[in-house]
Amino acid sequence: MKKISLLIITLIAFSGASFSQNTFTLSSTDLGGQATKTEEFSGFGCEGENKSPQLSWANAPEGTKSFAITMYDPDAPTGSGWWHWVVFDIPANMNELVTNAGNINLNLVPKGVIQSITDYGIKGFGGPCPPAGHGLHKYEITVHALKTDTLGLDENANAAVVGFYLWNNTLAKASIVSYYKRDNK
Repeated sequence: MKKISLLIITLIAFSGASFSQNTFTLSSTDLGGQATKTEEFSGFGCEGENKSPQLSWANAPEGTKSFAITMYDPDAPTGSGWWHWVVFDIPANMNELVTNAGNINLNLVPKGVIQSITDYGIKGFGGPCPPAGHGLHKYEITVHALKTDTLGLDENANAAVVGFYLWNNTLAKASIVSYYKRDNK
């Protein structure tokens, strides 16, 4: 009986240790479970501030050479979702984007970081703007740890092309999800 008890205690200790390992994580001091007018797009019938949220990540896997960030709405009534933000070639020594880094006119990201074209047809951040009365939309913000220094793409690359390169170079990814809806006016 003592051997069985000792075995159970040992297994519990090892399983606890494996669950407490640091995992690749993404967080935001600006964004909770729901987006606000601060993040909402300014255009397409929306009147928000279009500010990208602060994002920070930790515990990237060994071998990470750069990062990319995407923001995607799978609930957009397009048949293919909606890409709101596509950022790549973020150096491996970075672990944060500050609030409003998605405004390309403010130069809040280091030289060489590329913010390519969103489904709005603009470069940089394009916040939530679901159709009025369409209900809650899910916004998935994902940081990709990449095995390459750069994707070899430029600022004119669309989200589908960037996504293909991300798929081929991602070591790990971490996401946060936020929701947003617009009521009928």
